[in-house]
Amino acid sequence: MNLHAPQYDTAALPYKVAVLCYLWDADDRLLMLHRRKLPNIDMYSPVGGKLEISRGESPHECAVREVHEETGLRVGDDEMRLFGMVSERAYQGEMHWLIFLFECTRRVRPEEVTHVDFDEGRLEWVPEAEVEGLPIPPTDRHILWPLARTHRGGFFSVDIDCSVTPFVHRVRESRR
Repeated sequence: MNLHAPQYDTAALPYKVAVLCYLWDADDRLLMLHRRKLPNIDMYSPVGGKLEISRGESPHECAVREVHEETGLRVGDDEMRLFGMVSERAYQGEMHWLIFLFECTRRVRPEEVTHVDFDEGRLEWVPEAEVEGLPIPPTDRHILWPLARTHRGGFFSVDIDCSVTPFVHRVRESRR
């Protein structure tokens, strides 16, 4: 009997599936990654990454794993809460993304973050009021960040169509 789930080739799938994880400290600073890799090189984003969909990883499992891999912080399953879902059509004209946004349900102490500088970028605590002034992707600046900021403790779902210029979006659900 095989105790491991089968592996699948996911390269041909029409979507990339990822998580973004919002970690806040007691001073309302958000932990942001100054990216060294594509996509969004030299821009800022919350920590996160792609689901290991070839092995059936869930978005929640991915959020817990990515937080640990990128920050060194171990969070419990009950400390990560889904608060947003984003569908991006034709992001950067290349790929469709399905992104699950998670928030840590407790305040993180900066000293708990043991990985600060690694191959994907450098982690920085950014005051909430300064996030908009950072170089962040246009969809994040105009849609994701305003929704994430106003839905802490709630939930939202949004569709973003990047196949048209300017991109358009539609909020499907909003519970603050």
